[in-house]
Amino acid sequence: MPKKPKHPCAFPGCPNLTDDTYCDEHKTQARQNYDKYSRSPDVHKKYGRAWKRIRDSYAAAHPLCERCLAEGRTTLMEKVHHIVPVSRGGTHARDNLMSLCRSCHNKVHIEMGDRHV
Repeated sequence: MPKKPKHPCAFPGCPNLTDDTYCDEHKTQARQNYDKYSRSPDVHKKYGRAWKRIRDSYAAAHPLCERCLAEGRTTLMEKVHHIVPVSRGGTHARDNLMSLCRSCHNKVHIEMGDRHV
């Protein structure tokens, strides 16, 4: 199977060709710029190591998508979703979490108005 042709690096003014969005020379710098200017400054307060442990524990206890199970389908979970988002006052408590597949996770966020199609 032939590979896709390489395309220019997305970093402004960079002439290098790459398979990814950024060339190896600019990947780190692009990530740092994203972290500094695009991410919420309190992201690590909301989602740090403690969240990873909570998420992994919940995922182990609920390995299937809870919405799909309610509809009679068996789908492996991919995301642990906050029913009430942390940004709106939700917590990492187990009664505020649910396991979802990627499709159901996207549907939930579309229903909440967070994402658009």
